[in-house]
Amino acid sequence: MDFEQLYNTYFMQVYSYVMTLSGNSGEAEEITQKTFFKVFSAKKGYRGESSHLTYLCSIAKNLFYDRQRAAKKLGSLEETENSSPAGRTVEEKVEDAFDTFRIHKLLHEMEEPYKEVFQLRVFGELSFADIGRLFGKSENWARVTFHRAKNKIKEGMELQ
Repeated sequence: MDFEQLYNTYFMQVYSYVMTLSGNSGEAEEITQKTFFKVFSAKKGYRGESSHLTYLCSIAKNLFYDRQRAAKKLGSLEETENSSPAGRTVEEKVEDAFDTFRIHKLLHEMEEPYKEVFQLRVFGELSFADIGRLFGKSENWARVTFHRAKNKIKEGMELQ
C-alpha cells in the first residue's frame, strides 16, 4: 500500500484513537500528522507483523505518551499555555524569563546530592529506584532527597 492510500484509508481512525487518548482535537490532529510523518520518514518500514491500523495506532500512542512525559517534565507547559491569556504583555514574558533564570541559578548553587538527584529526576527522567541505585542508597532516600531539593528551590524563590 502506498503512503497516500495508507493516509487516506487510516487518517480518521488514527485521529479518532488519539482523540480518545487526549480529548483535545488540536493535539489529536498534530499527533496524527506526526504519526504519518514518522511512518513516511522511517528508515525501517512496516514489517507486516500486525495490521496497518494497529501499527499506526501504536506509533500514535507512543507519540502521545512522549508528549505527556515532556509536558510533565516541563511543569505541564500545556496547562500553563492554556491558562494564560493569549496576548501576554512584554512585562509578563520578561518576568517568566526572569523566574526561569532564578530557578536555574538556585539549582546551580544547590549543594550535592540535592542538585544531582533533582537533575536526574527532572531532566533525566529516572525513577527513584534508579536514582537510589546510582548513589548506592534506597529508593526512599532518593524520594526524600528529591523532595528536599524541590523545597530548597521553592524557598529560594520566595526569598528572592
